[in-house]
Amino acid sequence: MTSATAASVGAARPAVRYEHDAREPGVAWLVLDRPENRNALSDEMLDALLAALERARCDDTVRVVVLASAHDRVFSAGGDLKAFASDAPTVEKYAGLDRFPRLFTLLGELGKPVICAAGGDVLAGAFGLALACDLVIARRGVRFGCPEINVGVFPFMISALIYRSIDRMKANELMMLGDPVDADEAARLGFVNVVVDAEDFDATVRDWARRIAAKSPLLMSLGKDAIAATRDMSLPEALDALRSRLALAFTTEDIREGVAAFREKRDPTWRMR
Repeated sequence: MTSATAASVGAARPAVRYEHDAREPGVAWLVLDRPENRNALSDEMLDALLAALERARCDDTVRVVVLASAHDRVFSAGGDLKAFASDAPTVEKYAGLDRFPRLFTLLGELGKPVICAAGGDVLAGAFGLALACDLVIARRGVRFGCPEINVGVFPFMISALIYRSIDRMKANELMMLGDPVDADEAARLGFVNVVVDAEDFDATVRDWARRIAAKSPLLMSLGKDAIAATRDMSLPEALDALRSRLALAFTTEDIREGVAAFREKRDPTWRMR
């Protein structure tokens, strides 16, 4: 992917490239850039992702975030197996495990939509990363799955996301057999939005990002926050909470501008207040 401007996150060669593309104003591209180890979710990679997402959250010019990969066949192979089997003290390993919960929570609370551009295989911990995003666009032929059980590990950290996204019996099959599914099956199971051929993949990701960036960033943020806050509530509690959030949306200028633009058959000018 080309960009008009790119800034480093982390060391001289960042594990995650943070890019703005002049063709898509309002879109921040977070590109996993450790192709030599298939973008393993090492502590370095997770820290870089957390920093890049925080940067996107604080940047008022960013309206949508796209997670992508510099590897042409792998989005990410998941957790760093070398770290799993290292001789580091257990207490040290435990202390580092907070990165995954922080990452998944941050994606939900970012206040901006996040698209996973799955141009390569999405495996193990990266499967959880994709499920924590708001939308998943997959290149035809890529695979999704959690093969950890095949090497004596269980997908502990991502099981909560799997159970929230996939039917229980299929979730058990994925976690207990360790066999991946292809993108078309993933779409049938409901955790991939659209599957596109390789030649159309980049254009489709850019089109979706551009269309989302054109929406009211304020109402999008209010809506995403509402989803994050209410998705695990009982129905009566959720409806009560959502009623108050809708009342808050009625006070914004953007909701009035959106209705006026629709009636006047023109593009809205979002005031973000």
